[in-house]
Amino acid sequence: MWREIWSVYWKRIVGAAAGLFCGIVYLAFGFWDMLFVSLLIFAGYWFGKQKEATDGPVVPWARLWDAVLRWFRPYR
Repeated sequence: MWREIWSVYWKRIVGAAAGLFCGIVYLAFGFWDMLFVSLLIFAGYWFGKQKEATDGPVVPWARLWDAVLRWFRPYR
């Protein structure tokens, strides 16, 4: 059962674990707000889920960079 869950959802699990790890590090060095920890866990889960849905990068850096250059081109 666990192998089947891991084989299907491994990217989500790794993303959530990375968010949990970042949250624990955050708590160890400054105990502020549990909401931030849950945000980190959710962000890790979301990135893992997005990576499962697409084969490319989660953030399309080339497309974003082209949009920024197009936006600032009139100021050259």
